Amino acid sequence: MSEIGSALLIAFGLISGLDAELLRIVRLSLGVSLSAVLVASVLGIPLGAALAVFSFRGRQMLVVILNALLGLPPVVVGLVVYLMLSRAGPLGFLGLLFTPAAMVLAQAILVAPIVIVLTQRAVTEPWIAYGDALLVDGTSRLRAIPELLAMSRVGLLTALLAGFGRAIAEVGAIIIVGGNIAGWTRTMTTAIALETSKGNLPLALGLGIILIALSIGVSSGAFLLARRGARP
Repeated sequence: MSEIGSALLIAFGLISGLDAELLRIVRLSLGVSLSAVLVASVLGIPLGAALAVFSFRGRQMLVVILNALLGLPPVVVGLVVYLMLSRAGPLGFLGLLFTPAAMVLAQAILVAPIVIVLTQRAVTEPWIAYGDALLVDGTSRLRAIPELLAMSRVGLLTALLAGFGRAIAEVGAIIIVGGNIAGWTRTMTTAIALETSKGNLPLALGLGIILIALSIGVSSGAFLLARRGARP
C-alpha cells in the first residue's frame, strides 16, 4: 500500500509539475501511437472492408492468417524491423533506426492486423443485411464500401481504439528499434521499463497511472466525438 500511495503522490506531482522532459515523453508517446494508428488505418480499413465484401480464392486463409497475427509478439516485430532498418538491412539507407519513425513503423505493423480484422467483422454485418439491396440498385461492390463503412462507424471506432490501446501500451518493439534514448525516443512505456529496472517502483507506478489516464482520456474523447457526430 505504501508503494501505491507513493505512486499516487508521484503521479500527482508529475502532473502538477509537468516539466519539459515529461511533456516531451508524453508528446512522443501520443505522437508515435496516433501516427501508427493512422498509418495502419489508411491501409487496414480498405483491406478489411474488401475482405468483407469481395469473394476470391484464398480469402478464408487470409482471414485466418490475419486473425493469427493479432497475437504478434512485439519483440519479434521489433527484431524484424531492426534488421530491415539496420545498416546491413534493405532499408538501412534511410537512416531510420533509433528514430521515432522506426517506432511508428513497428507499432503500425502491430496495429494493422487489429484494424483489418475488426474492420472486416464490422463491415460484414451491414454487407449481409444490405449487400443484396445495394447490388440490385446498381451499386458495385467497390462503390458500396464507403456506404458500408459509414454504417459501420461504431465498429470502426472500436477498431481504432483497440489499435491505439495496443500501440500506446507497446514497449518491446519500440525499445529495440528506438533505443529508449532520453529526449529523443523515450516514451511512457520505455520510461516505465527503465525506472522499474532501476528499482524506482513508485516513479514507475506513477508514470503508469499517467499512461492509463492518457489512454482513458483519448478513448473517452473519441467516443464523445462519435456520439456528437451521430446526432442528427
